[in-house]
Amino acid sequence: MQATEGVVLPGERAPVRVNMDRWRAGLPRNAWPGGLPPTGEIWRRDVFAVAEAYRSGTVSPRQLLTAVLVWAYGPIGYGPWRATRSLDADPNGKRLAYALEEVATAAPDEAALRTAYRRFGNPDDARLPWLGPGLFTKVLYFVGYRRGVGGVQPLILDRVVAGVLPAEAGVGRRNGWSSEEWLAYLRWAAEQARVRAVEADEVEMTVGGG
Repeated sequence: MQATEGVVLPGERAPVRVNMDRWRAGLPRNAWPGGLPPTGEIWRRDVFAVAEAYRSGTVSPRQLLTAVLVWAYGPIGYGPWRATRSLDADPNGKRLAYALEEVATAAPDEAALRTAYRRFGNPDDARLPWLGPGLFTKVLYFVGYRRGVGGVQPLILDRVVAGVLPAEAGVGRRNGWSSEEWLAYLRWAAEQARVRAVEADEVEMTVGGG
């Protein structure tokens, strides 16, 4: 598993910088993915490489979640603690795999995205502690995004993004968004991407600050 060297995605301004030793020491050993840069400077391309390995079956669901959470929390001090709580609630990765099965194969359609979102939010399916929409949409983004395809794509929806979206994006609250709000935002971003002739995640990075 290797990230594409030197490729920075359009709209991405800087890598996330983390203390890799601290993260590795704080997480279960079998949840640590190979391939993350030892420098601790993590670009989206690095997490996409882990997600690609997950789809090919060479990375476990827990290792995938770790890669996303390392990037998502970055240098925040409580990141490893919260990540461990999420991982401990799914020791075999079965809940994660169930949530992602609709988006981990071919390019997912809106029905698949809705199903995955709802599974992540349902305690009877795949809901995990400390893994609300602001984080699990990051997991869905890295696993389900298909670059170069166009149309509706899974994107990150967290408080930063939601706080700057225009009303026409269809996101009405600052957290706890419904699957329909997420899909409305994805449709809005898809149209913005079409008009600007860019990728949908560049729209997300533009509104969310990269």
